[in-house]
Amino acid sequence: LENLQPEIKELANRLRYEVSVRGKQLGWSEKVARVHFSRNMRRVVTELYVRDNCHPFKATLLLWVQVPMWVCVSLALRNCSVGALGSAVQEQFSSGGALWFTDLTAPDSTWILPFSLGLVNLLLVEV
Repeated sequence: LENLQPEIKELANRLRYEVSVRGKQLGWSEKVARVHFSRNMRRVVTELYVRDNCHPFKATLLLWVQVPMWVCVSLALRNCSVGALGSAVQEQFSSGGALWFTDLTAPDSTWILPFSLGLVNLLLVEV
């Protein structure tokens, strides 16, 4: 979408000029000229999206999948850690850690995991 912006701007200027010339020839009012410009501009931009296969909805598609998935996983982990699924699961979480985090039900007092996860997420977004 960002790569199309210069082309869209150029086409908008050209279309604005063509509509103003045609409007003067046919005696259109300013309102009618704006309607013709917006209708034709919408058509041109849609053709560009189809040509380059970059509809704006595709950019939000991942968000519509990722947010509900994140909520479900967060709720599942919370339910497991507070013992909502039974004492056997909570017992496994309290003794199933590794390295410095042996109890998965206790908060990380060193803040190593939250910072490392944040750093990895930042690196993935930037790369």
